[in-house]
Amino acid sequence: MPNSFKSFNRSDSSTDSNANNSTKQFHSAVRAQLAKDIDVLFAYAQLPSPLLDACRYVMTGQGKLVRPLLVASAFANVNDHSDKSIDSKLDTDTAVSDELASLLENDSDYDMARRAALAVELLHTYSLVHDDLPCMDDDDLRRGQPTAHIVFEESTALLAGDVLQTLAFEVLTAELPTFAPYDSDIASQLLAIFAPRARRMVSGQMLDLNAEASDSISQSDLEAIHRDKTGALIEAAMLMGGICAGATAPQRMALQECAQHIGLAFQVQDDILDVTTSTDTLGKPAGSDEKLDKSTYVKFMGVDKATDYAQSLFNDGRAAIIREMSSHELSSENEKTDTDNDALLALIEWLWSRKK
Repeated sequence: MPNSFKSFNRSDSSTDSNANNSTKQFHSAVRAQLAKDIDVLFAYAQLPSPLLDACRYVMTGQGKLVRPLLVASAFANVNDHSDKSIDSKLDTDTAVSDELASLLENDSDYDMARRAALAVELLHTYSLVHDDLPCMDDDDLRRGQPTAHIVFEESTALLAGDVLQTLAFEVLTAELPTFAPYDSDIASQLLAIFAPRARRMVSGQMLDLNAEASDSISQSDLEAIHRDKTGALIEAAMLMGGICAGATAPQRMALQECAQHIGLAFQVQDDILDVTTSTDTLGKPAGSDEKLDKSTYVKFMGVDKATDYAQSLFNDGRAAIIREMSSHELSSENEKTDTDNDALLALIEWLWSRKK
């Protein structure tokens, strides 16, 4: 993981431009490290073709990588507010880039966070591959490119999803080159968080399919579905990042509360974007919810009220983090600065402004 995971909110940035640059650099570093780690994992796994080709195809698309970013941002947030925190002495954008490019390949805390970031992205991508299959949503576009079952045989796409799911768990304890040996105590904690939320994600998908055949679904039913289908893995990502940084019990509670709000907000946003954004921007078919006659927040509330609801959920998520882990009490004058300079709060702002 980038060295600046410890020092993100020690940035001296005081303008919106500098803060945005710092966030972009942080996200770019996480994405770059994840891409390298995917290559390492697939070299280790020795999958046969065309299974390997399909896995590489779906894991290297132009996804947002929200869940790995949540792992990294939660790690940075907790680490910065723990006794392990160190000050960063960064005075220029060049220094920031150099710091972000520096990798601690022999630090088990960082490397467990790298493993967690890989795990959540592997599991998320498996769910997308299966979600797109003809027996599910039957979509032909994902992340701006044809879906796996379009490019490869349907059977290969199915198996690609299967193996990505298994690798999501294996990566937490695998003997991987470029990684420090896994920490058995942290790994057991990660598995205890990850496994039940992976199960909840699948259960949520089943409930979602059941709801498509029902005419009596309520908004509370819809929220229950999405707290599992979408929210469970977001919850896992934030908690796993915190655990790798040594989060205390109160910090874990704050991360979980934040994740529960953000996970639901993320789904409300997806419903809004499905009717307000083009296929080219989304990277997947726009209007697919209406085509499948799915129950959505837009259907229940309309676009404007759904947008207000998403905003309130994001606000509640931010508040949970600020209450427990802000470095000092926020006032109306300094709230924006803290948001810009805290990795997790900055990510929440980035998520709120997303267009796909």
